[in-house]
Amino acid sequence: MRYIKWVLIITFWVLVASFFHYTLPQKDIVRITDTYEKRIDFGENSIFWATADVGSDGTTANRDVFFIQSRQASNDRVMVYRNEDTGWGWPPYLKFDTSNLQAEAADAKSTAAAPQYAIVKHYGWRNEFLSIFPNAISVTPVDGPNASKGIPVLNIFILLLFAMVVYFIWVRWRRFRMARIDPALEEMQDNWDAAGDAVSERGGRVRRWINTWRAK
Repeated sequence: MRYIKWVLIITFWVLVASFFHYTLPQKDIVRITDTYEKRIDFGENSIFWATADVGSDGTTANRDVFFIQSRQASNDRVMVYRNEDTGWGWPPYLKFDTSNLQAEAADAKSTAAAPQYAIVKHYGWRNEFLSIFPNAISVTPVDGPNASKGIPVLNIFILLLFAMVVYFIWVRWRRFRMARIDPALEEMQDNWDAAGDAVSERGGRVRRWINTWRAK
C-alpha cells in the first residue's frame, strides 16, 4: 500500500512538472535559417496544435500553418518552431499577431557565413516522432550568440504563486486531518480493539464451559 501511495504521488508531481514545462515561456538564442507555410492535416497529435487563427474558419480538419526554421546558437542543432495564434484560448498568451511575427522572422534570416542571432520566446516541446513543434511567441534580434536571455520573472512569479497555493492547501488539509480524520480513525481503532477483547472474553468463557463438560 505504501508503494502505491508513493507511485501516485510521484506520478502526480511528474504531471504537474510536465504541465509547467510545456506551458511556461522559454527562450532560445538561434540563427533563423528559413520561414515557410505548410498545410497540416491534424491527427492524434492535434492536442499539441493551437486553434485556427482568430477570425478564420476553425471547423476544417486541416489548415495552413507558419513555421520558423533555425539553428540553436549553443549547439548548432536544428530547431523548428510553429507560429500559431493562441487567441483567447490556452495557454493564455493572447497571441494574435502570427502574420506579423512571421514577417519579423523572415526579416531576421541569415546564413552561416554572415550570421545574425535572435531570441525566440516560445512554449511547448519539440518531438520528431510525434511531429510536435513549440509555438513561437516573439522574435527579438540580439547582438550575438552569447546575449543574455534575461531573468524569467514571469516563470518565477507563477511557480512561487503555485508553491504558495500548494502550501496553503497542505496546511489546511493537515489541520483538518488532525482535527477530524485522525480522531475518527483512533476512535474506530479503539472500538475495534474493544470488540476484539469482547470476542476474546466470550471465547474464553465458552472454552471454560467446554472444559467443565470434559471434566465430567
